[in-house]
Amino acid sequence: MPTPPHITPFRIEIPEADLTDLRERLARTRWPEAEPVADWSQGVPLAYTRELAEHWRTTYDWRKTEARLNGHAHFKAQLDGLGIHFLHAPSPHPDALPLILTHGWPGSIIEFLEVIGPLTDPTAHGGDAADAFHVVLPSLPGYGFSDRPAETGWGIDRIARAWARLMADLGYRRYGAQGGDWGSMVTASIGRQDPEHVLGIHLNMPVAMPDVEAMRDPTPQERQALADLSSHSEWGAGYSKIQSTRPQTLGYGLADSPVGQLAWIVEKFQEWTDCDGHPENALSREHMLDNVTLYWLTDTAASSARLYWESYRSPDLSEVGVPTGCSIFPHEIIRSSRRWAANRFTDLRYWNELDRGGHFAAFEQPETFVEEVRRFFRLVRE
Repeated sequence: MPTPPHITPFRIEIPEADLTDLRERLARTRWPEAEPVADWSQGVPLAYTRELAEHWRTTYDWRKTEARLNGHAHFKAQLDGLGIHFLHAPSPHPDALPLILTHGWPGSIIEFLEVIGPLTDPTAHGGDAADAFHVVLPSLPGYGFSDRPAETGWGIDRIARAWARLMADLGYRRYGAQGGDWGSMVTASIGRQDPEHVLGIHLNMPVAMPDVEAMRDPTPQERQALADLSSHSEWGAGYSKIQSTRPQTLGYGLADSPVGQLAWIVEKFQEWTDCDGHPENALSREHMLDNVTLYWLTDTAASSARLYWESYRSPDLSEVGVPTGCSIFPHEIIRSSRRWAANRFTDLRYWNELDRGGHFAAFEQPETFVEEVRRFFRLVRE
């Protein structure tokens, strides 16, 4: 099938002047005083932030990551009036299943770089050709190299419709979808809006609330999930309150200060990963900086936060009837129970609660993530 004219090749080429500017800004950082606590309870500690910023300024090499990204084919598609960037990695196996992967905040396509190879070419990674996928990996509107919406209305359902259109334009009549964080919400919406083309959806953060009956007699695991959610709402959700109400005001500081952008994201890598207190126990320093640098170089602090303004306060939790699989990682910020999920996802085919991992599943546990995706889609492949 020929590529439609509204889909054009794209290459990532950051001007050297932007990298020079980043290093100069880092050198001129005005630092606050150190925190009066001995942990991360007030945010990212000053000493670690200074250490990470100095590594970013003097050692980190964006060009290496840029070359790795450009090792895949990238495109821009005009979808519903907006230019959407996506990475397209077709499988060498002709019977591969098309699969669209959607990231969230503060993630990006960087999260999935380790899993593209095993998903597209399993035989080259010790797997079976029957598990192969054609991978489509878009950047959310206002994120990465996608255009930044200049109008309101780009919420979850509109993004899901754009993703369905993208898969159709690529000639993929039957496909699967996968996501976590905002990607979970987009993926659920794809399943609800495009069931005639979606074979199944896989989620690593299914969002489903307990009904009255479930609340009358919660299991110990459900009680713990509710307690953790309550703690997160009290102590860990300040970022979402700001991003869902004043993304523009927040954006001025993050767009002007690379250290501000660094700390805003790294705090979540520490808090949401299965890292035993330190983010580098879950993600390498280079991996974290890859993701932070993408946000900085694309100047998407404000535009990425606007998705919260569009969708956070009234999420659509209506029923989804397509076959669904869920992988629950123990350090996830919102954990559903199977019976809560089954009330929303009415054809729940797969459920697995893992021993290790957190919110950034493909980033933290790429091998486990790949195996979970394979296991679910084995159940629904035609």
